[in-house]
Amino acid sequence: MNAKQEFLDQISHSHSDVLCVLIRSGSSLRLENQSILTTGYTKEEYNQFLKDIDFDYDNGYGGQELFGKIWYTNGTWSSRGEYDGSEWWDYNRCPDIPTYLNRLDKVRDNKLNQIL
Repeated sequence: MNAKQEFLDQISHSHSDVLCVLIRSGSSLRLENQSILTTGYTKEEYNQFLKDIDFDYDNGYGGQELFGKIWYTNGTWSSRGEYDGSEWWDYNRCPDIPTYLNRLDKVRDNKLNQIL
Protein backbone atom coordinates (compact mmCIF):
# COMPACT_ATOMS: atom_id res chain seq x y z
CA MET A 1 0.00 0.00 0.00
CA ASN A 2 1.22 3.53 -0.73
CA ALA A 3 1.03 5.79 2.35
CA LYS A 4 0.43 8.96 0.30
CA GLN A 5 -2.45 7.46 -1.68
CA GLU A 6 -4.00 6.02 1.46
CA PHE A 7 -3.75 9.46 3.15
CA LEU A 8 -5.36 11.20 0.16
CA ASP A 9 -8.17 8.61 0.07
CA GLN A 10 -8.81 9.06 3.79
CA ILE A 11 -8.98 12.87 3.74
CA SER A 12 -11.33 12.80 0.76
CA HIS A 13 -13.96 11.16 3.00
CA SER A 14 -13.65 13.62 5.90
CA HIS A 15 -15.81 16.44 4.46
CA SER A 16 -13.43 18.91 6.13
CA ASP A 17 -10.03 20.48 5.58
CA VAL A 18 -6.90 19.01 7.16
CA LEU A 19 -5.78 20.95 10.23
CA CYS A 20 -2.56 19.04 10.96
CA VAL A 21 -1.06 15.54 10.63
CA LEU A 22 1.43 13.26 12.35
CA ILE A 23 2.46 10.05 10.57
CA ARG A 24 5.20 7.75 11.78
CA SER A 25 6.46 4.65 10.02
CA GLY A 26 8.54 1.67 10.99
CA SER A 27 7.91 -1.18 13.39
CA SER A 28 6.06 -0.69 16.68
CA LEU A 29 9.39 -1.13 18.46
CA ARG A 30 11.37 1.25 16.26
CA LEU A 31 9.66 4.16 14.54
CA GLU A 32 12.18 5.22 11.91
CA ASN A 33 10.48 8.08 10.09
CA GLN A 34 8.18 10.88 11.17
CA SER A 35 6.28 13.15 8.81
CA ILE A 36 4.40 16.12 10.22
CA LEU A 37 2.15 18.85 8.91
CA THR A 38 1.64 21.60 11.48
CA THR A 39 -1.31 23.93 11.82
CA GLY A 40 -1.00 26.98 9.58
CA TYR A 41 0.90 25.01 6.92
CA THR A 42 1.65 26.55 3.53
CA LYS A 43 1.00 24.98 0.14
CA GLU A 44 4.72 24.27 -0.17
CA GLU A 45 4.78 22.54 3.24
CA TYR A 46 1.73 20.46 2.24
CA ASN A 47 3.41 19.40 -1.02
CA GLN A 48 6.61 18.48 0.87
CA PHE A 49 4.56 16.46 3.35
CA LEU A 50 2.98 14.52 0.47
CA LYS A 51 6.46 13.83 -0.96
CA ASP A 52 7.63 12.62 2.46
CA ILE A 53 4.81 10.08 2.75
CA ASP A 54 5.04 8.84 -0.82
CA PHE A 55 6.32 5.35 0.03
CA ASP A 56 4.98 1.81 -0.08
CA TYR A 57 4.49 -0.32 3.02
CA ASP A 58 2.90 -3.68 3.83
CA ASN A 59 -0.55 -3.05 5.37
CA GLY A 60 -1.34 -6.75 5.58
CA TYR A 61 -1.02 -9.13 8.48
CA GLY A 62 2.17 -9.03 10.52
CA GLY A 63 3.47 -6.05 12.44
CA GLN A 64 1.97 -2.56 12.20
CA GLU A 65 4.11 -0.26 10.04
CA LEU A 66 2.19 3.04 9.86
CA PHE A 67 1.04 5.06 12.87
CA GLY A 68 -0.54 8.47 13.16
CA LYS A 69 -3.42 10.89 13.37
CA ILE A 70 -5.03 13.39 11.02
CA TRP A 71 -6.84 16.33 12.65
CA TYR A 72 -9.55 18.14 10.66
CA THR A 73 -10.78 21.73 10.97
CA ASN A 74 -14.29 20.60 11.95
CA GLY A 75 -13.06 18.90 15.16
CA THR A 76 -13.04 15.34 13.79
CA TRP A 77 -9.94 13.20 13.33
CA SER A 78 -8.65 10.04 11.71
CA SER A 79 -6.44 7.58 13.56
CA ARG A 80 -4.69 4.39 12.60
CA GLY A 81 -6.42 1.13 13.39
CA GLU A 82 -4.66 -2.19 13.65
CA TYR A 83 -5.59 -5.76 14.42
CA ASP A 84 -3.07 -8.56 14.24
CA GLY A 85 -0.93 -6.41 11.96
CA SER A 86 -3.69 -5.55 9.47
CA GLU A 87 -3.87 -1.73 9.23
CA TRP A 88 -6.38 0.97 8.26
CA TRP A 89 -7.52 4.53 8.99
CA ASP A 90 -10.55 5.08 11.27
CA TYR A 91 -12.57 8.30 10.94
CA ASN A 92 -13.68 9.62 14.34
CA ARG A 93 -16.09 12.25 15.52
CA CYS A 94 -17.47 13.09 18.92
CA PRO A 95 -20.82 11.42 19.48
CA ASP A 96 -23.91 13.57 19.87
CA ILE A 97 -24.71 14.42 23.47
CA PRO A 98 -27.81 12.54 24.64
CA THR A 99 -30.74 14.82 25.39
CA TYR A 100 -30.82 13.85 29.08
CA LEU A 101 -27.19 15.02 29.49
CA ASN A 102 -27.54 18.23 27.48
CA ARG A 103 -28.61 20.77 30.09
CA LEU A 104 -29.18 23.76 27.81
CA ASP A 105 -31.02 25.57 30.63
CA LYS A 106 -27.95 25.31 32.88
CA VAL A 107 -25.60 26.40 30.08
CA ARG A 108 -27.83 29.41 29.37
CA ASP A 109 -27.95 30.35 33.08
CA ASN A 110 -24.16 30.11 33.36
CA LYS A 111 -23.70 32.37 30.32
CA LEU A 112 -26.14 34.91 31.77
CA ASN A 113 -24.27 34.90 35.10
CA GLN A 114 -20.97 35.51 33.28
CA ILE A 115 -22.45 38.44 31.38
CA LEU A 116 -23.93 39.97 34.55
